[in-house]
Amino acid sequence: MRVNVGGEIREVRTLWREGRTVRMIDQRRLPHSFEIASTEHHAETAAAIRDMVLRGAGAIGVAGAYGMAQAAMEAGDLPPEGFEGYMAAAADRLRGTRPTAVNLFHAVDRCLRAAARGPVAERVRGVVAEADAIAEEDLLASTRIGELGGELIGDGCRVLTHCNAGALAFIDLGTALSPIRFAHRRGRGVFVFVDETRPRCQGSKLTAWELRQEGIPHAVIVDGAAGLFMQRGEVDLVIVGADRVAANGDVANKVGTYGTAVLARENGVPFYVAAPGMTFDLGCGTGDEIEIEERGAEEVLGMWGVDDDGSPAWVLVAAEGTPARNPAFDITPARYVTAFITERGILRPPYPESIAGAFGLRGRGGN
Repeated sequence: MRVNVGGEIREVRTLWREGRTVRMIDQRRLPHSFEIASTEHHAETAAAIRDMVLRGAGAIGVAGAYGMAQAAMEAGDLPPEGFEGYMAAAADRLRGTRPTAVNLFHAVDRCLRAAARGPVAERVRGVVAEADAIAEEDLLASTRIGELGGELIGDGCRVLTHCNAGALAFIDLGTALSPIRFAHRRGRGVFVFVDETRPRCQGSKLTAWELRQEGIPHAVIVDGAAGLFMQRGEVDLVIVGADRVAANGDVANKVGTYGTAVLARENGVPFYVAAPGMTFDLGCGTGDEIEIEERGAEEVLGMWGVDDDGSPAWVLVAAEGTPARNPAFDITPARYVTAFITERGILRPPYPESIAGAFGLRGRGGN
């Protein structure tokens, strides 16, 4: 993605691997500071996923794959039985970080399969190669989603998006933001309404930051204003990403997506979900089977920002001792989805048939 750092324009990926070191943009510091975090051990990479140094289905998947590559290199001197035990424990650690986004599970399982063949040295090379392949597939899928989805965005189109499904959520380009980027580069004059996306404000902090870097016109709105802008006829279409898509087309995505989809249907606004094949879970029949992560109450009760000195600061908004619930995701029933924008094409109802036709009979176990 294009990033302005201290007046210098640079092209950077969200995360990448240098030998045993994994480097990533520290998304907790954005938009006020641009910093690169590094992890040297698979346990540190797992902690970075858990603590949301990076987030987004694709980025989590690639980070999980890189964590498995680190584990393989860490265990390279062990006998086969010890190597297998070490890799199984690393897989459990990485899978246990965040339960909803399926890309993580697909990536870890693919690396485990690569770790099961040949002498240990060959297995290490296989896991590292598989992790690098997952990263490149992520980038290719985002590019193709942008090319196909960009054709859905006409001249002067006003797009609403929720959360951050941009370059920061993948290796580069993203899913929901990729069609917007391609439309902008084609001179379509696109404008983006950015839901702030409480409670962590990935929209106002991350999506708005990405759009500003690209020079794409946009405005941040509170989540509750989306319906008003649709009702006024100021939104032409909605594009969101996904953390997991069930075999029937139900979508797990950032909490608030379901309400946005219902509002879009009520107001006759097309609602698109942009997602790569790694996000589809054909082993999951419906959204009822998807585990919804619930995070700490402090994310709801307070806000992070910067103080007058530019230093990070957290402030309590609700009264001290107020109880709160904080589901991180919700489930949008397939009936509200106009189409899926994927690297295999635009998928339309009936979704059980179109999804199976595009991605085969693949379950949670891999790609």
